[in-house]
Amino acid sequence: MSSIKSRKHAVGSRRQPSTAGMLTAATLVTGLALVHPAIAADVSPSPDAQIATAKNLPGVKVEAVTGNDYRVDKLSSPKYTQPLLDTTQTISVITKELIQQQGATTLTEALRNSPGVGTFYVGENGSTNTGDSIYMRGFDTSGSIFVDGVRDLGSISRDVFNVEQVEVAKGPAGTDYGRTAPTGSVNLVSKQPQLGNGISGSIGYGSGQHRRATADWNRTLGEHAAFRLNVMGQDSGVPGRDKVENDRWGIAPSLAFGLKTPTRVYLDFLHVRQNNLPDGGVPTIGLPGYTSPDPARPFLTDAAMVDPQNFYGTRADHDDVEADMFTAIVEHDVSPDVVLHNTTRWGRTHQDYLLTSFRGDTANLLTPDAADPSTWTIARSLPTFKDQTNRILTNQTNVTANFDTGGITHNLSAGIELTREKSGTVGLAALNGSAWPAANLYHPNADVSGLVYGRTGAHSEGQTDTEAAYLFDTLKFNEQWQVNAGMRLDHYTTDFSSMVVCGARNGPACGVLPAGSVLPGVDSSKSGNLPNYKLGVLYKPVANGSVYANFAVSQEPPGGNTLTLSSAANSADNPNLDPQKARTIELGTKWDLLGEKLLLTGALYRTTVSNDLVQDPVDLQYYQIGRKRVQGIELSAVGKLSDNWAASAGYTIMDAKVLTGKAVANDGSSDLAYTPKSAFTAWTTYHLPFNLTIGGGARYAGEMKRGTDGAVGTPAYTEAYWVFDAMASYPVNKHVDLQLNLYNLFDKDYVAAINKSGYRYTPGTPHAAMLTANLRF
Repeated sequence: MSSIKSRKHAVGSRRQPSTAGMLTAATLVTGLALVHPAIAADVSPSPDAQIATAKNLPGVKVEAVTGNDYRVDKLSSPKYTQPLLDTTQTISVITKELIQQQGATTLTEALRNSPGVGTFYVGENGSTNTGDSIYMRGFDTSGSIFVDGVRDLGSISRDVFNVEQVEVAKGPAGTDYGRTAPTGSVNLVSKQPQLGNGISGSIGYGSGQHRRATADWNRTLGEHAAFRLNVMGQDSGVPGRDKVENDRWGIAPSLAFGLKTPTRVYLDFLHVRQNNLPDGGVPTIGLPGYTSPDPARPFLTDAAMVDPQNFYGTRADHDDVEADMFTAIVEHDVSPDVVLHNTTRWGRTHQDYLLTSFRGDTANLLTPDAADPSTWTIARSLPTFKDQTNRILTNQTNVTANFDTGGITHNLSAGIELTREKSGTVGLAALNGSAWPAANLYHPNADVSGLVYGRTGAHSEGQTDTEAAYLFDTLKFNEQWQVNAGMRLDHYTTDFSSMVVCGARNGPACGVLPAGSVLPGVDSSKSGNLPNYKLGVLYKPVANGSVYANFAVSQEPPGGNTLTLSSAANSADNPNLDPQKARTIELGTKWDLLGEKLLLTGALYRTTVSNDLVQDPVDLQYYQIGRKRVQGIELSAVGKLSDNWAASAGYTIMDAKVLTGKAVANDGSSDLAYTPKSAFTAWTTYHLPFNLTIGGGARYAGEMKRGTDGAVGTPAYTEAYWVFDAMASYPVNKHVDLQLNLYNLFDKDYVAAINKSGYRYTPGTPHAAMLTANLRF
């Protein structure tokens, strides 16, 4: 690796989808009410009863209130000792009430409530991103997703059936979690048992043959214990997309002991199985900015756009995921001012994936009869395979303490974390030169044969062990001034080994060996220390307002997201490289208005990422001198404007650029790709006097640049768009509400995501509807 220096100058089968999970959920929703009529008698839907059964989640108390205000005043993690009003960082919380009203079913859909956060990037060439491929403030944040404060590995589309709330922290989160993306993290808070008996659930049907059922059963077991069971089943297509399927089921039992006592224990298990037919997108032919990739065929410039419903994959495509997660949480109140927290997690996610992809370049886009588009074809020449297993084992211990030293009040949070993460992959490829037949460009057929694939002998194993210690302290000098300080030190060791196929794409040369021979790839280890810290100063001019300044640093080492090391000189995962470093400065203010019903926040921020790789144009070596910067403004409002009117809204302006290094946007500008310059999101509901609740929302995403490579003629950017949704809910009786959701009211055509080359895009959801019966007993 001497070429890397430090210098400062400028044959598979498709498993049939199962509806067992849906049947389980529907049976529990109806059957539990029949078998246990006493439960219905124990639970009253009145506001007084809701307040009486206010619950305690591990690390956070959520008070039940009348109606929906979308407000959460404190985060679940004990690392955050202050309410959101006095936390010196941009943080948004998406509650289960907001998720339910919008009919959201996945993490990606829930994150639409945070401006500028989304799945804007499809993938590179034939590779298509799977699961929650999230971009936030200019950077990929897919590897910074956590569940109850523990990193969640693997490519999976996370369902929200067992989620209490989603916490989005923007800006470096390395002090909180260790290695993270430069611009933030996402934490899902699981539902936990509570004292009180009740059953709730939902049965829904919508466009695209969307069928889904959920059930949530909570049962008190004695004076201080409770059991909770959440189940989900879904068997659905995707509105506006042929053949694509999202079929999954999940079950999440949990036990709690010692509720309302000094020592509380929560035991959680989550099992989710997905059998999906993935979406590889559609060709960008005919989109604004498209031109012919071949000068000899200029007629392609004015070619008609393909139908966005078209499916260019095959019936053999699949995205089968099985995820298991066991968590034990222990809390002990040593005294009113000292609390111990301990979390132990074991998790495993396995993905078996085949996507038939395509690249509409000169060689693969064929037009045998220029005058007859019905003869045009596109090659299904890029099958993408994945057989990967991720595992995690961790133990996290935290202590929070409140005490005074002289005239200063301290809110202390300290802890240690021990984590082992593993990733294993098995190489798969087409065998004996087999391939799918080309697809008709305007009338593709998914029922084809021809591809034979199997194991190649290639494989890889990665393991990262991390020992971390952290300390946070909020020092309150008086009612007006406080300092929030935190530091964390991670010591990590990553071991990686692989066997690779020579002669394959991105593989080594075979030399004298036959093509397809399996050779040793990377066998390397990387260890080091990651110091992270943050410092915030907060001033409260009045009790319900705050003004703050914050500075934070976080780092991510080679192989940070994937546990994969690379010997390539141009790869950020090369073990000889230094960690990527992010520094953020944020100035903000937060205000509780209308009797602490409405929280308004605003922030100016700047994040600078350094140690990016840059190739020197003279000696062609790679050096870590690259710098990127994203800066902007973010505003939000969440809460109740009146007893009957609730709202959640956010707006951001982002200026994301390459400061030093090669341009990453296809138009040659310094802009970062897959990042809207401005974004807006809003949702509001109003409860009418005759018990009808109506609501609606709007989402705006500005123009986005795509990445740069050798593609010719493809769109360099996606156009800005507005999308509007609506909802109405009415209680038929005390046990049943009917809820109607309408999506994309004006049937706006838009590009939801685009791939790096611009050959493929994911069409936005067209006008669609979903009717849901929400049940409670």
